[in-house]
Amino acid sequence: MEIMVQKFGGTSVQDDKARHKALEHVRYALEKGYKVVVVVSAIGRKGAPYATDSLLNLVDADQTSLSARELDMIVSVGEIISTAVFTQLLKKEGISAAAMTGPDAGFRTNNDYQNAKVLDVKTENINKAFSENDVVIVAGFQGLSREGHMSTLGRGGSDTSAALLGAALSAKRVDIFTDVSGMMTGDPRLVKKAKFLKNVSYEEVANMAHEGAKVIHPRAVEIAQQAHVPLRIRSTWDGVDELGTLISDKNLALQDYRSVTGIAHQVGLTQFSVLTENLSADQVFNLLADNHLSVDFINILPEKVVFNLNHEESELAKELLQSKKIVHTLVENCAKVSIVGAGIMGTPGIAARIVTALASHDIEILQTTDSYTTIWVLVKAADLEVAVNALHDTFLLRE
Repeated sequence: MEIMVQKFGGTSVQDDKARHKALEHVRYALEKGYKVVVVVSAIGRKGAPYATDSLLNLVDADQTSLSARELDMIVSVGEIISTAVFTQLLKKEGISAAAMTGPDAGFRTNNDYQNAKVLDVKTENINKAFSENDVVIVAGFQGLSREGHMSTLGRGGSDTSAALLGAALSAKRVDIFTDVSGMMTGDPRLVKKAKFLKNVSYEEVANMAHEGAKVIHPRAVEIAQQAHVPLRIRSTWDGVDELGTLISDKNLALQDYRSVTGIAHQVGLTQFSVLTENLSADQVFNLLADNHLSVDFINILPEKVVFNLNHEESELAKELLQSKKIVHTLVENCAKVSIVGAGIMGTPGIAARIVTALASHDIEILQTTDSYTTIWVLVKAADLEVAVNALHDTFLLRE
């Protein structure tokens, strides 16, 4: 028995038309001889009656009086509704199917409600259901805590559910269906000449996802990589034989060699420069950690430490540093641009080309650092659009 896992996001199940398009992909996999596990998100996006944000608004969202455990009771409902609705459609269309919540499907988590970690996936119920059904529909984003309560996995949790099921069931592949046709070399809303990628490695996609690309959650990619389960990013609205972007183990022999795969970005950052004349770098970072502030994009220099925080955490950090009378300066409204590629390591001239591309547009580089697959630069938010297009044109139109 070969199994295919298909995950459909909120826009892929938002109405009857979308659900029928999703149905076509399920039916096609069945025709190819697979048993299919379908993982669904809550119906629609923000504003839709059963979307996660809409459910949270019923209990005053950020001002709620509910505990994290009690919040999981309501936010888990969206995926359960979506599961029942999609199962009804399959049955009406003559497809033998069974519906399961996350706990039914064997997801066991810790007690970190709202952001639970999956400890185990017990697949006995799914395998038993396949003895009588061709499709099992699973509510994504949820599991059963050690305390025996419903728990949810945090944002991107349905992607994580799909990847975990793919690994636990030794699936042939996990298809992530969304409203785009695959991974692109940049955000098409910002990058004018962004192109689709047919093949990309787990490392590259995980890095792009961590750095702002929102097509798939990075945790799902990491799970698939550990299990060597291929992923595909596909559009629900494309034809059943349009396969989108394949994410698999790095194998540059199977694709045209490239040093850079894509450009990602994050906005809403504040750069902090903290003078260390009267305190050490470890004292600065321990102070931030003790106050639950997770810093990003760090440079440690003899006279100062430089790091970045998002807007919400920046406000807390400013109050903290001021209260401790720690000398610091700020640059607000910054954006981080990431150049990602498995071929960056060992390729000479990458940094020079980045500096040249940005300098040609008079864009100031506020900070930079790198790893073996990623180079990050910090720029002012006002320069973001020009910066990402300049870098995209430099690395992804000429190679």
